[in-house]
Amino acid sequence: MGVIVDFNYANFIAIFPQFASLSQPQVEQGALPVAVLYCRNDGGGPVTKAETQTTLLNLMVAHICQLMYGANGQAPAGIVGRISNAAEGSVSVQAEFPMTPSNAWFMQTPFGAAFWQGTASYRTMRYMPGPVRFFNPWLNQ
Repeated sequence: MGVIVDFNYANFIAIFPQFASLSQPQVEQGALPVAVLYCRNDGGGPVTKAETQTTLLNLMVAHICQLMYGANGQAPAGIVGRISNAAEGSVSVQAEFPMTPSNAWFMQTPFGAAFWQGTASYRTMRYMPGPVRFFNPWLNQ
């Protein structure tokens, strides 16, 4: 069984000061509800330590804030993916989305990449043995 943690806006801003220009409602009512779609915080997830759950939730909120609002009061970048090539004369920018479909969205920000790496151990198959039941068709006649 997982763990539920409370999101703390003041602690979030202390850890991620680049989002200090965002209001508390922007973070708690805008980014947080989106973040919990990706970082389950209802007690049903695989994370069992409150410290780990808090760190992962904060990383996902930072990722969403970066994508939705931008950092340091700047608008979010309109480019999706990693900038793979840039030129100066006559300005040219190329972006790539080279990752697997499952992690590409996370790799758009350093916070998403850190979240992806931090959750690697939770994305493995877990065997949960249940009661052994045998079906014998001759007994049910």
